[in-house]
Amino acid sequence: MTTTSAADTPAGTGLRGVGVGRRAVVGPVAQVRPAPDVAPDAPLLVDGAPATPAHVRAVVERAFADVAAGLRAQAEGAAGTVRDVLAATAQMADDAALRGQVLTRVDGGEPPVAAIDSVVDAFAAMFEQAGGYLAERVTDLRSVRDRVVARVVGLPEPGVPHLAQPSVVVARDLAPADTAALDLTQVLAIVTELGGPTGHTAIIAGQLGLPCVVRVDGATALADGTVVAVDAAAGTVTPDPDDAVRDAFERRRAADAALAQDTGPGATADGHAVALLANIGTAADAQRVGAGAEGVGLFRTEVLFLERTQAPTVDEQTDAYAAALRAVDGRKVVVRTLDAGADKPLAFATQPDEENPALGVRGYRLVRSHAELLDTQLAALARAQEATGSTPWVMAPMIATPDEARDFAARARAAGVATVGVMVEVPAAALRARDLLAEVDFVSIGTNDLAQYTMATDRLRGELADLLDVWQPAVLDLVATTARAGLEAGKPVGVCGESAADPLMALVLVGLGVTSLSMAAGALPAVRYAVRHHTRATCEAIAGAVLRARTAADARAAALALVDPDVAATLAL
Repeated sequence: MTTTSAADTPAGTGLRGVGVGRRAVVGPVAQVRPAPDVAPDAPLLVDGAPATPAHVRAVVERAFADVAAGLRAQAEGAAGTVRDVLAATAQMADDAALRGQVLTRVDGGEPPVAAIDSVVDAFAAMFEQAGGYLAERVTDLRSVRDRVVARVVGLPEPGVPHLAQPSVVVARDLAPADTAALDLTQVLAIVTELGGPTGHTAIIAGQLGLPCVVRVDGATALADGTVVAVDAAAGTVTPDPDDAVRDAFERRRAADAALAQDTGPGATADGHAVALLANIGTAADAQRVGAGAEGVGLFRTEVLFLERTQAPTVDEQTDAYAAALRAVDGRKVVVRTLDAGADKPLAFATQPDEENPALGVRGYRLVRSHAELLDTQLAALARAQEATGSTPWVMAPMIATPDEARDFAARARAAGVATVGVMVEVPAAALRARDLLAEVDFVSIGTNDLAQYTMATDRLRGELADLLDVWQPAVLDLVATTARAGLEAGKPVGVCGESAADPLMALVLVGLGVTSLSMAAGALPAVRYAVRHHTRATCEAIAGAVLRARTAADARAAALALVDPDVAATLAL
């Protein structure tokens, strides 16, 4: 097999950012339409004359309704994380408080654009002050603002233009609604000036299998049609690449295509099994899980609950869970119970105003006020288990104490769920993993949230991306503590966060004792190849070297130094 690495790619004068994924492509730039530049005091005109207050109100009200309807339609045609985020953004456009405050200002005589801007700015400031997941919604909120303003003044909605050829989509920031609108047959890569490696755009790009580079200063200055080389592994965007760069990218593409032909079970070179699983959001996603995945390591069930005024019934949920279990044909399916709250509010389970929703009533904590949501979901999962003859592994999110783990396990087993686990997403759970495992059958580490809570760093703050680096020693110490507890208890410990999709990090996780890795389906071939070409002892040596490192950069360098050189070259590590 002909191989190349990121280091083999000839250097050129280009732009640098933070890469997401490891693919490399060449193509023309397609800039996303910016937000409409309309003066706040611009009057709404009808036949050249200012519109009446009643007419202005009707136009604004219709604009909000149309934007919400458009986002809902996009959500219905999307899947997984994309559907999840779009549905939540549609709820934002439909928010009675947001719309009501704008209409109140309009009724008071304020120009419509000024009214929209003032209210959105106030909501954005509130979200940013809250931090955590709410802060992540500011991009979505401003996307709603831009769409509504465009409709009010009669301009085209901002966003991705029609793509007549395969293109590299470039934007200052890309809202999930824009990402979901992409024609995937014509998108080669995504490049943004803002955002972070664990933000919505990066996660959705990963789900869609698109190379992505964020935090690229100067990206929006690239002219439409400029041919660029996007290297996600190196985090670079190079305008007008020469033949040497193109040839190197083609060799990498061919290597990736060859890796995808291997769909065998995950295992180290000496036969130590490591289950390689896929992350999904809907039963339809489960139908697309190919032979390369040994099952599903994360089924995000909250997609069933969004955009509803009432919770789905036990029958509706049973049908969805049974469909997912049947789709994977007896393979493992790990189901996460409802992870709502914070950035995923539910109309039928709203919480009082929280100063910091990311640290408030979210995930399993909803049982404190809405126990019926969990009990209904567990009953539906048990029925699906009985109807299909397949046993789902069911886990609760945002568990912080052994008492919470015990309570969840008792509820799940009483409902008839056979295999029960919990998520490890907060440092408290990792530090007491031994006690949690005494209550449940398995745990799964959500490294995105674990990094966020360990490093006290909002995942959306791209300028703090270095603190959310998957190689941060403090986060890896907590992963190691959890994995060690699993080995001592003889119980499975999986990873379903973004760390699992990094082939180099996958070797560390295997060396620490992690038993399964779950990721976007597109990441599976590279991870399988990396694991298959190293023995378990080598993985343990890599993990040991990483745990002795002082910094994130040192940790990655320590791992890379022990990796088989041919593997490093093939995977552009």
